[in-house]
Amino acid sequence: MDVGSSLNPAIDIGQIEGGFIQGYGLFTLEELRFSPDGFLHTRGPGAYKIPAFGDIPTEMNVSLLRGSLNDRAVYSSKAIGEPPLFLASSVFYAIKYAIYSARADVGTQGTFRLDSPATAERIRMACVDRFTQQFPTVSGDFKPWFVPV
Repeated sequence: MDVGSSLNPAIDIGQIEGGFIQGYGLFTLEELRFSPDGFLHTRGPGAYKIPAFGDIPTEMNVSLLRGSLNDRAVYSSKAIGEPPLFLASSVFYAIKYAIYSARADVGTQGTFRLDSPATAERIRMACVDRFTQQFPTVSGDFKPWFVPV
């Protein structure tokens, strides 16, 4: 990753790893669920899921680009917070392409909508097979338990 002239490579690598995992949580786990009346159901660690030890990769290879100077910054450094966070969107799109493959295996073709975060529930329902077809569609008088944001 391009961090300019790193002031402390160990800290920069930790920031990159942390930013990526934070983005991974943002795109795959962290879902706000509100009641139809506006009450936030997903409060606290019991209901609002952030990446845990079992969710993160055991090996994560990070390297810093050398020789990328920034003449307009202190000691030629660059910010490193946002790029690795958004790089985690690659996890979301990898999941979406895996769902395309699963759908093709059962003969379902074409585009489909997958909202972020790609939770286990959304992934399962997007696969479309005998199991997911057992769930009824929502009718006009249905009051949901939660409202997606």
